[in-house]
Amino acid sequence: MYAIKSKQRMAPKEYDIWVEAPLVASHARPGQFVVVRPHEAGERIPLTIADFDSDKGLIRLIFQVVGKTTAFMASLNEGDHLMDVSGPLGTPSEIENHGTVMMVGGGVGIAALFPILRALKQAGNRTITILGGRTSDLVIMKDECAQWSDRLIVTTDDGSEGMKGLVTDAMRLVAQEERVDRCWAIGPSIMMKFCSLTAQELGIPIWVSLNPLMVDGTGMCGCCRVTVDQKIRFACVDGPEFDGTKVNWDEFLNRLRQYRDEERISMERYQQEVGDLSWL
Repeated sequence: MYAIKSKQRMAPKEYDIWVEAPLVASHARPGQFVVVRPHEAGERIPLTIADFDSDKGLIRLIFQVVGKTTAFMASLNEGDHLMDVSGPLGTPSEIENHGTVMMVGGGVGIAALFPILRALKQAGNRTITILGGRTSDLVIMKDECAQWSDRLIVTTDDGSEGMKGLVTDAMRLVAQEERVDRCWAIGPSIMMKFCSLTAQELGIPIWVSLNPLMVDGTGMCGCCRVTVDQKIRFACVDGPEFDGTKVNWDEFLNRLRQYRDEERISMERYQQEVGDLSWL
């Protein structure tokens, strides 16, 4: 059992928890993830390690409520426990001094971007960070990212904070003003697709962190298969980071929608069991 040591609500339907997992914390690296099973009858879901403290034996998980399992996790509080936390899984990010790096995060993907940003800054890179969301309250971790950024740009669809527009607009703006050696983009899949197209247009190498359907997280089930550079890859062991310009995005987006009806039915049944979920 893995104790939840703290919990806070970061944004509508987005939660931040620190979990006691000493072995995971002692081996975690930026870009890796864990597979969580919240209770004995629960499903297994992958969550990126947003931060870790090896001295205290803690890992940080930031998640958005999108279905039954994450809704259940949102109902847990400090002192409650998760049944299983498996990890760290996945191939760590390539952390070295690339020069100037552009870090693009959207929605809950900002949590996955943060440890990579911090590690790249510690490796000596100049870091330009672009954080985007539909509205200001959906742009999380601004202060934390600012600590590790030489330049921070916030974009919102409605103009409620920072630059009105999309993260791709900010990417083009930055590229006009200075040379960028490498880019990371983590966020909603459609955002990563267009970030990859924009980076390709600008001639900037780009890495994305894919979030496909996943079960075991060790390469055995094949559920997380993606097509990269016209070859089948497993996101859990070959990734989760890949060259965004080589991902078959149309196939990837279609696979994410594969069980949408079943996910909706599961959430409806959960709501019937527990009652009011308006607090989410």
